[in-house]
Amino acid sequence: MVAKPHKVIISCAITGSIHTPSMSPHLPITPDEIARDAIAAAKAGAAILHLHAREPDDGRPSPRADLFMEFLPCIKEATNAIVNITTGGGQGMTLDQRIEAAVRAKPEMCSLNMRTFNFGIFPLAHKQTAWKHSWEEPFLASTRDGIFRNTFQDIEYVVKMLGESAGARFEFECYDVGHLYNLAYFVREGLVKPPFFIQTIFGILGGIAADVEHLLHMRRTADALFGDDYQWSVVAAGRRQIPFATMVALMGGNVRVGLEDSLYIGKGKLATSNAEQVTKMRKVLEALDLEIATPAEAREILSLKGANAVAF
Repeated sequence: MVAKPHKVIISCAITGSIHTPSMSPHLPITPDEIARDAIAAAKAGAAILHLHAREPDDGRPSPRADLFMEFLPCIKEATNAIVNITTGGGQGMTLDQRIEAAVRAKPEMCSLNMRTFNFGIFPLAHKQTAWKHSWEEPFLASTRDGIFRNTFQDIEYVVKMLGESAGARFEFECYDVGHLYNLAYFVREGLVKPPFFIQTIFGILGGIAADVEHLLHMRRTADALFGDDYQWSVVAAGRRQIPFATMVALMGGNVRVGLEDSLYIGKGKLATSNAEQVTKMRKVLEALDLEIATPAEAREILSLKGANAVAF
């Protein structure tokens, strides 16, 4: 598997809906904190900013478009980065809640999860002994008996609402091999067009494990299904974040870091910001003599509509 010369697109997932405020004092919660961290991550080298929102008073994941609109214009004004709004939302949200912010903002890019599956973050509750807010432990525990719903009908609905109607392109989030085949179905049906930005995600309980053999198998499968019509990117949860990203960059892929995926910068050491993780990743890539894509270059590679066409 020989890597072709390429410019590496760095994505940064700023806050997500997995970790809770008790796990790190550095997790961005308020709109001001999310904007600050996103802007700093862009300045550190992230071309794409993957964004969720949280309720400012207690940090719980929120789908409210009004909250997103408190930080999206600030980010657009301060950076040239590509804004990628979640449609995955958080545990317990309906599909319409999950896409509320993206429908309102009409961003260049949205995430799109490619299958219903168990998304088990309940083990995180066992690692925490003190909680800042009463919602945190039950929220995590609820994933023991919950599913992350993404039916074929759901996926088609998001594609039509945000792709066809709003001109957004997608970060196709694939947590296992079967998710790639689901994407291939939508390609065959003509509902999505290349180039495809495929984010293969490793290390979430319920998805594929963060194992090198699985990484290679996901890459081979994507190559067989999509040929030269896709850009490959990888997320590895937790401590495997930087090692997996390094391997993938050397294999010709793109990388994602951020506090959504890992709260740490090294063994036992909490990251103080998203920018700290982006900076570490950028230095690794530079040490390997790999070029890093600017936001403008990433827009061209991914055929995005441009920041002037968004609604914020």
